[in-house]
Formats: sequence, C-alpha cells, structure tokens
Amino acid sequence: MIQIFGNYIEEFQDDNEYLKLGFSPRSISLKQRWRTNGLSADFIADYLQAFFTGQTNNANAPIPAQSKNAVKYIANELLENAMKFGDDSSEFASKIAFHLYDNKLVFHVTNSLKPEYIDKFQSFIHKVLQKDPMDLYFRRMEENANDENNRHSGLGILSMICDYSAQVAWKFETTSNSPPITLVTTMVSLDV
Repeated sequence: MIQIFGNYIEEFQDDNEYLKLGFSPRSISLKQRWRTNGLSADFIADYLQAFFTGQTNNANAPIPAQSKNAVKYIANELLENAMKFGDDSSEFASKIAFHLYDNKLVFHVTNSLKPEYIDKFQSFIHKVLQKDPMDLYFRRMEENANDENNRHSGLGILSMICDYSAQVAWKFETTSNSPPITLVTTMVSLDV
C-alpha cells in the first residue's frame, strides 16, 4: 500500500547530477550513527558546491551562502529524523539522495518507520499541509520551550518550510514482508 502526502515527486532519472548515500543498520546501529549526521550534511553541502563554481561573483562562495546553509541544515534534519524514528528491528538501510537541476535541489530520504510513530506522523503531516506553517512553527517553538523533552515536535520540518521556503512531501509504503515494514520517504525541494 502506498500513501502520498503533498506534491510528491518521485526520484528522477539519473541523467542529472545526483548523490546517494545509504546507512546500513548491520554494521552499527542507526542510533549510534547519530553523531555523524553533521559530517554527512557537511559532505553533501560541500559536494554540491562543486556544481556552482563560477556562478557567483564571490569565488570563495561558489553557491550562495543561504543555499549552502540550507543544504546543510536540511540534510542534517532529514538524517536526524531518519535515525531517530527509524525502526531498529528492520534491516532496511536509511538512504539520502539529492538530485540537482538547473534551479532546484530535490532531497529524498527513505527510512523504515516504527509502527507506533505512523499515525502521529501522518497527523502532523496533515496539519502541515492544511494549516499555516508559520503559525505551526511558532506554536511548536512555544510548546518546546515549555517541554524540553518534546522529541516529536516537527520543528525541523517546519523550519525547512518557513526559513528556507522548502516544499515538503511524503510517501508511505508498506512492504509485503512478514511482518510488514513501513517505509517513509520525505521529499524536500529547495530552489537554488
């Protein structure tokens, strides 16, 4: 079964620039990889920078600083969510990919999802798609200020939308494995 939320774009053909990374739970647990999310995000942003060399007036900043910071932030948030909410009992590797087009960068992050998170996550998605993201963003910040243990705030997704004008969509897919595994792909599109 497949469920789509938002304006989801499937991964594109590999005729443009792209990068894919996978994180297998077999060597070390995904939760232990949490420490390396920042390194992975920095790598993705630095790798992307090579494709913008010579396109700005500042030779030391081949892509606009806002875009590079956005890439780092978005990649880090997506990886953190994949590791935090990934199903440890699944052997499914978490994957991050980006595809670069003339004026757009599209991330796809796929991970298994613990069954107890599915309904809450889909409820959050409905709110994001139906309500004003800026209002939700400020409300979540206030909630987090009052409850520092709020692990499921959604603040990262809301920040991507509000701070970086990212478009976000999701695909949920339940496999026919026994027991079934729910995979979620978060797609984030960013104009560069």
